[in-house]
Amino acid sequence: MAEEKPESALTVLLAFGANLGIAVAKIIAAVVTGSASMAAEAAHSVADTFNEVLLLVGLRRSTRPANRRHPFGYGKERYIWTLLVAVAIFGMGALFAFYQGVETLLGHHHGDEPDPLVGYVVLGVSFLLEAISWQQALRQVRSDARAEGLSTIVHIRRTDEPTSISVLLEDSAALIGLLLAFAGMGLHQLTGSAVWDGVGSVLIGVLLTAVALVLGRINLNLLIGSQADPRIVADVRARLAAAPEVEQVVDVLTMIVGADRVLVCARLDFRDVLTSAEMERACVRLDHELREAHEEIDEVFLEPVPRDDPELRARVIARYGGALGHKGSATS
Repeated sequence: MAEEKPESALTVLLAFGANLGIAVAKIIAAVVTGSASMAAEAAHSVADTFNEVLLLVGLRRSTRPANRRHPFGYGKERYIWTLLVAVAIFGMGALFAFYQGVETLLGHHHGDEPDPLVGYVVLGVSFLLEAISWQQALRQVRSDARAEGLSTIVHIRRTDEPTSISVLLEDSAALIGLLLAFAGMGLHQLTGSAVWDGVGSVLIGVLLTAVALVLGRINLNLLIGSQADPRIVADVRARLAAAPEVEQVVDVLTMIVGADRVLVCARLDFRDVLTSAEMERACVRLDHELREAHEEIDEVFLEPVPRDDPELRARVIARYGGALGHKGSATS
């Protein structure tokens, strides 16, 4: 199975170190200044630090080899841990930010920021550290996108490796959150009204909620079982259809079972003149050809079926909107 990418671990470790230092500094600054926005950002950084630990655990556990109990390996476990990251961002970061903001807006938050300069210094240093981590995450995401021949946006939508995406989204939210905290503190100081500080905290909560929803959606799709890259699906179908032993490709099913790991199942109508031995040798050869063509393909299952079976045809049409080879089929 695919080995853990060293670049992914480096990205997470760099983010962990940055977030840990930033969290400690923000907590101290929140106590000194009494700022709701700073307190919300402190909770944000604490959540991010905890999240990097979850990502590291997911990276390690998902690379365990397949065994009798888990014949397809542990690749999907990475998605569970990354989904927990989304839950933590909302539970530890967003909810606390909302709480701090609402408390301030209702006038229950006291503190006149005795030394706002401390907060500004911490925000500035935090921005620089977060920018370093963000740059590393963006570099990896772009590198992965180029390797797949995709744009960065399309890669994020199709990725089966959400770890670096998680760090990139976290760091992007952190940079925007720091600007919101700076604005909240600054307007509080300029106007003397703590309402701006509360608004900044609420906006940070909205930002973290949005990031949590995006991450949750990405990992939910992967856990449910997403189709492989459409380009892989199209090539698999073309290679099977081109085989001299195959009369027609009846159905092709693919599923992502881990980072850079794809399961392929195909139903084929073999030529009637083939003997059982010839059909067996054809299946073995096609298995090798598909694996050699796409290193992501981990397991291949080929099933001989008649093309005119009405029940099977109905299931294919229900899934793809038409028989394979028609518009709106498996590769669309």
